[in-house]
Amino acid sequence: MAKYSKKAGEKVEQALHEQKEGKLKSGSGKKVTSKKQAIAIGLSEARKEGAKVPKKKD
Repeated sequence: MAKYSKKAGEKVEQALHEQKEGKLKSGSGKKVTSKKQAIAIGLSEARKEGAKVPKKKD
């Protein structure tokens, strides 16, 4: 399993929490219902902040 930084883990945790509450929105503005999509959004946000996250797969 991939090893992420603590900051990345916190971002993913925050995104999953928002998704459970129904507050997480995707880039197009639609509500996120998938757990996988919530994790991807959390990792993407962490990547933007410069956290240690492996590169996105193509």
